[in-house]
Amino acid sequence: MEVNAQTEIIVAEGVSKTYSDHGVPVSAVKEIDLTIRTEDFAAIVGPSGSGKTTFLNIISGLDTVTEGKVWLNGKLLSEMSGRELSDFRRDNIGFIFQAYNLIPVLSVEENIEYIMLLQGVPKSERHSKVNKILAELGLSGFENRMPTQLSGGQQQRVAVARAMVSNPSIILADEPTANLDSKTGAELLDLMRELNKTSGMTFVFSTHDPMVMERAHRLVTLKDGQVVSDEIRE
Repeated sequence: MEVNAQTEIIVAEGVSKTYSDHGVPVSAVKEIDLTIRTEDFAAIVGPSGSGKTTFLNIISGLDTVTEGKVWLNGKLLSEMSGRELSDFRRDNIGFIFQAYNLIPVLSVEENIEYIMLLQGVPKSERHSKVNKILAELGLSGFENRMPTQLSGGQQQRVAVARAMVSNPSIILADEPTANLDSKTGAELLDLMRELNKTSGMTFVFSTHDPMVMERAHRLVTLKDGQVVSDEIRE
């Protein structure tokens, strides 16, 4: 299959995932064909158990397929070694999780710069980038606070900053508003939409939150592990 890495940042071809539940095979996703375009602001939606999170884990390389192929940025995931895949994720994907997943013993600045530290980015550049993104996210002055000193909305903003600070091609967000009140969730989504426009990063959400669906430019609906609709909004 020919993949145009300039315009097709995520390509799934015939993707299926089957788990074993006490010896009984369970199909989590079934023969999904899906292409996410560069700079998309897309939501993978559907009821609980529809396969949203499994599919997100597959396209990020956190989980392997039973059948099918996945390309990210033109790279076929199945051809990478474990170390190559880990390095590729580090350099190309930013993750935002429902539970924030901040490192509790690190300050806000240390949490945000962690990926850049692994990438070998010099300290002065890390510090500059952290200050810049904290200003964009309305968190200037919070550099030395610990996660326990932040509200839920502030912690999720730090998680967004950590995901975006190294300028990855793709942001994958698994139910990022689930633990936030509606006002904070709406503000964060509007912020991510604006960052999507200005940075050119591709956003893919796994969600059942109507606020995310309202703002998404593309809605991919899963049911029983299969794509049942794919709506592109202009």
